[in-house]
Amino acid sequence: MRFGVFVPQGWRMDLVEIADPVEQWEAMTAVARAADAGPWDSIWLFDHFHTVPEPVRETVFEAWTATAALARDTRRVNIGQMVGCNGYRNPALYAKIAATVDVASHGRLYAGLGAGWSDHEWKAYGYPWTDLKDRMGSFKESVELIHRLWTEEDVVFDGKYHSVDKPFVEPRRKPPLWIGGGGEKVTLRLVAQYGDACNFGTGNVETIRHKLSVLREHCEVVGRDYDEIMKSTSINVFPIEAGADPVTATEKARGRYSLDEFTEIGAGGGLPGGRASIVTAKKLSAHLEQLEEVGIEYVIAYIPGVAYDHEPLQRFAKDVISA
Repeated sequence: MRFGVFVPQGWRMDLVEIADPVEQWEAMTAVARAADAGPWDSIWLFDHFHTVPEPVRETVFEAWTATAALARDTRRVNIGQMVGCNGYRNPALYAKIAATVDVASHGRLYAGLGAGWSDHEWKAYGYPWTDLKDRMGSFKESVELIHRLWTEEDVVFDGKYHSVDKPFVEPRRKPPLWIGGGGEKVTLRLVAQYGDACNFGTGNVETIRHKLSVLREHCEVVGRDYDEIMKSTSINVFPIEAGADPVTATEKARGRYSLDEFTEIGAGGGLPGGRASIVTAKKLSAHLEQLEEVGIEYVIAYIPGVAYDHEPLQRFAKDVISA
């Protein structure tokens, strides 16, 4: 099992106690560099413009700009988005951006893509908010088109939602495509056809067990080797020492993230404003073993308060990843 960690980007109100935007950026970069020192495999960003759980006038750094910059601020870790919003960039532009950043990172890009869901952001930035059928139709065409632009020359595509006429997507690169979402009819079939990795389930063992069985069925239908696809999930966790008082241990993080109620790991932690599971390394490791048993090979952690205190990041690395 390999591990990634989200950097504090502002989306989850995780930079609000730093007043200067330049210092906010440096706090994000400091976490990226701490992960780069090891043993994390990757760092991740969200593709959002406004904060959650409520949109307020606070810093949220743009995902692809930050991805490119962090590619030059780090040397070892892979860098991805969980996930890029299909509605914010047309697929040909997405393919070009990703190819450029993959070169800038010397081949360390994990290119994430999802259908998108934040209607407030779409409307605020002038993107037409369509119904789910049209958003999924656009997403389906985009995934196919991006794959072709990375693997073929002189691509001509005339779909219902997107069209291209032989664009030169150079430099020619194909970073791993991480598809986010667990929709069983469209998204998981797209994973089977075009994805190098998938992400769903927010750490819930039974949900993941079911989704992976659906993915396996799609792979059989389209003739894809199921084992070629990286299976990942995301979790919101705050690791503490065994015997530590949860309230005291999370004192520095409180007020910056919704830690007022504790949740069981894998239960609701993936919601936009979802609370983190406050767990000991032993309990977290036991849960990760359950995830591994049902087929998860990769875990991406969001750790609240890490912009202000790297200790939980280091604890996760020392007590969980090492195990």
